[in-house]
This record gives sequence, structure tokens and C-alpha cells, in this order.
Amino acid sequence: MTDSKTKIERLDDLVFDNRFIRELPADAETANHRRQVTGACYSRVLPAKAANPQMAAYSREVAELLDLSKEICESAGFTQVFVGNRLLSGMDPYAICYGGHQFGNWAGQLGDGRAINLGEVLNRRGEHWTLQFKGAGETPYSRNADGLAVLRSSVREFLCSEAMHHLGVPTTRALSLILTGDQVIRDMFYNGNPKPEPGAVVCRVAPSFTRFGSFQIFAARGEIGLLKKLLDYTIRTDFPHLGEPSREVYLAWFAEVCRRTAKMIVHWQRVGFVHGVMNTDNMSILGLTIDYGPYGWLENYDPNWTPNTTDAAERRYRFGNQPQIAFWNLGQLANAIYPLIEQVEPLQQAINVYTETFTQHWQAMVAAKLGLNVYDPAADDPLNTELLIILQVVETDMTLFYRKLAGLVMDVELSNEALMLPLMEAYYAPEQLTDDYKARLGNWLRSYIKRVQGADIADAERIQSMNSVNPKYVLRNYLAQLAIDKAEQGDFSMVDELLELLRHPYDEQPGKEAFALKRPDWARQRPGCSMLSCSS
Repeated sequence: MTDSKTKIERLDDLVFDNRFIRELPADAETANHRRQVTGACYSRVLPAKAANPQMAAYSREVAELLDLSKEICESAGFTQVFVGNRLLSGMDPYAICYGGHQFGNWAGQLGDGRAINLGEVLNRRGEHWTLQFKGAGETPYSRNADGLAVLRSSVREFLCSEAMHHLGVPTTRALSLILTGDQVIRDMFYNGNPKPEPGAVVCRVAPSFTRFGSFQIFAARGEIGLLKKLLDYTIRTDFPHLGEPSREVYLAWFAEVCRRTAKMIVHWQRVGFVHGVMNTDNMSILGLTIDYGPYGWLENYDPNWTPNTTDAAERRYRFGNQPQIAFWNLGQLANAIYPLIEQVEPLQQAINVYTETFTQHWQAMVAAKLGLNVYDPAADDPLNTELLIILQVVETDMTLFYRKLAGLVMDVELSNEALMLPLMEAYYAPEQLTDDYKARLGNWLRSYIKRVQGADIADAERIQSMNSVNPKYVLRNYLAQLAIDKAEQGDFSMVDELLELLRHPYDEQPGKEAFALKRPDWARQRPGCSMLSCSS
């Protein structure tokens, strides 16, 4: 944590070291109009002015990354700067050019359509943090959109960025959430019912916002010199430990991207997070969760669930398919850098790192969720496979089931009903628990108990281990919607309450148990609680 001696005294004391725009080519056109941008990595652009900005929330942990004090963050000057009304000395705003595959199809140029980078802060520990607005106005990449964001999507992005960090999931961060005072017209479900909604700006923070699509666009256009320049820059700035760029280092870099991506996806599966729109332009080369759009959390365990209305028919980005989609996306990144390698086999060997890393970390994750000290494929493959089938037979809350499993009484002689007792809170319809189901689950629980006892794992050790990886609190879809409902009435108390709650997702937090309850019936089909669109 940053102590008071290392915090800056004024916002103007922030030091900007804008390597990205200093070392990479800019768009020669300076007018801010929609267009194809060629021969450049970014376009300079200014944020839109906000009519009447109002601070809604900020993250003290992210503020500390930037050496910012509580007093600075709660000042009127902070609100003006982090809504885009005032630029600090050293800020040089720009939008990045990139392309991508959307739902499996090449979409050509995409770019920062509603994101504007302010620059890179160099903090007093020598770390680089890129500051990026989401919702601050149009850019050359906005296509037919206005580049703005509404409060509901901004609340979701702000809270989830921080919730994921505290869950231990690699992610971009969120510094602040500020209302603009302007109304933004949105058609939430693209069904011909647009309406005005309060506008907002989130300031996102990450070492880099470079995406798979950042490389794809130059490969697709045959701008190989620019592709090489961007990759060389990326290695020197974000992966300097790999050494000076060369063909061998390109391959080492790609293997590391594969490794980081695999670890991130394992974390998603561990906590029940569904990204919802895993297009290649939404994949970070740092292995960070990026672009919180129509995401959702598994309530009942359903590997076929996706929160994205746009994906409702094909379910390409469903929970159970996320590992395969990440692999496919890495294949597209491999295709993009192929012109710098010109051999398929070494790229294939590098992408195999994804499969190897995913398998290794997935097995370790499953063992941890079950309180086992090591994953034994012979015993644990059938044990875990049977559990995942059982969880789908009746509607079972994933988060609650794994958390409550830690409280299992380790006695194989107990009846099925007695064994199941600690798990009952996880069931959405307890009346559906037939005798056949109880017998099947009872058999699994006894097999699980014998597996734990055979490994000679002390119960206290098992419980502690399980509770450190199976969260009690996640940003359930309906909780985020309740916070949005209040925020749209000018009450940000629940945003603050959830931000504080989600700082400690693995702790019991007495008095907060209501936030750990399963989804209420009213939220089953409510917009924002079940399905969301890309405008959500």
C-alpha cells in the first residue's frame, strides 16, 4: 500500500510518460470523424465535455496505485479531470486502432469507439499505468455510435473490475465512476425502444490496453512493418524480461500470452464468471479480463448459459465454451504474427502452451475447490465429472454449493438427507430433490469423503483451503441491478456498499449474509439480471 509520504499533493503532480504515443506512429488526420485509419496505431482525440459532472464512486486501491490521496479523489478538481472536462499537463488523449473477430467473423477495423486513453502515469514506484476513459465521446473508430456510456453499464464495469481483482482474477481496474449530467439515448435490447438514460464515464486503469486485435488489423491490411513495430514496442515495454525483439523472442512472447490467457480463463471458470463477448478485440495480451460489457455470473450451474442477448441463439460465448474460445482466439493471434515468423510449427508448439497450462491450472483449481492438496486424475476425473453432472440435474447455485461443501460432515454413515443438510441453501427448488437425486448425490458425497480421508487431509485444513478459493460473495447479477436502480435515482450508497463487500469476497463478513443469498425469483427473467445486450 502507498503511505502518505509517497502520495502526491496535487493532481498536477501526476507524471505522464506516454510511451505508446511517443514510440508508435500517429494518425496523420487530426479531425475527429469516423473513418478507416491506416498506417497508424492511434488517433489523437479529445474527450467530450460533461455538462454537470458528479462523483459517484472511486476505488481507493486504484487511487493508491497512482499515488492519489483520499482528499484528492474527493475534490471537485478530480471530478472535472476524470470526467474529461480538464486535461492535466502531460495528458495527450488518443484512441487506439485495432480490428478483431466478432462472434467468429472478421469485422475489420474496430478500434476504441468509446474509449479514450489519457496517457500513462509513471508512479513513484516506477510502475506505468495507462488511464483510459470509457464513455467520454466519439472517436474516429466510433462507427455509427456516439462514443458515450450510460450509468447502468458504467456501474457494472466499475464494480466488476474491482470485484474481479479482489477475487484474484487478472483484470483491468477501475479508478472512478462519474456522472456526466447529460442524457444518453440507448435502446437497451435493440428492439426499437430507445430512451434517455443518465450518462457516465469510467476511468479504467491497466499497464496496457493492447489487444489481440491490435496485431490482427495490421496483418489483415498487410502493414507488416507496422505489425513488427507494435510487437517490438510491446515486448520492450510490457515483456522486457524476454529480451530484445527477435524471431525467437516473438515466439517466447506468444507462448507467454498463451500462458497468461490460460490462467485467466481458469480463474473465470473457478468463480463462475461469463464474459459474454469474447471477441478477439476483447482479449488482452497481458492476460487481463478486459471490456466488461454483457458479462454475468453463473447463478445455477449451467455450462450452456451466456448473458449476452446477441449470442442467445448460437451461445458461442457460453460459460462452458470459454476455454475453447480462448484457444481459438489465440489461433487468430498466431495467424496475425505469422508474417514475422513464417513457420507454422513453432507457432503450433507455442500455442500448445495454452492447452498444457490450462490443463495444469484447471486440475489444481478443481483440487482447491474440493479441498484436495493435489489432483489425482485417476480418482478426481470421474469424481469431478460426476459432480458437474449432478449440479445440472436440479437447479443448483454454483457459488453457494461449493462454499457450503466446506461445511460437509465427513461421515459416510450418515443418511443422504443428513449429508445434504449443509447444501440445502444452494437449491432453487428443493421440492425437485427426488429420492433418486438424493441417492445419487449421497453416493457422490460419500465418494468425496473417502477421497479426502484417503488423502489424510485434516478437516480444518480442508475448510480453510476451500474457503480461500470458493468465494462467499460475488457480484451477482441482481445485486448489480439493485445498485443501478438506486444510482439512477441519485443514490450511490449501494455502489459503495457492494464495493466494500467485494473487497473481501472470501471472508464471512457477519451482518452481510443477505448479499450471499441465491438469486431471488423476481430476478430470474428481469432485464439486467438474466440477459444483457452489448449496450448494457
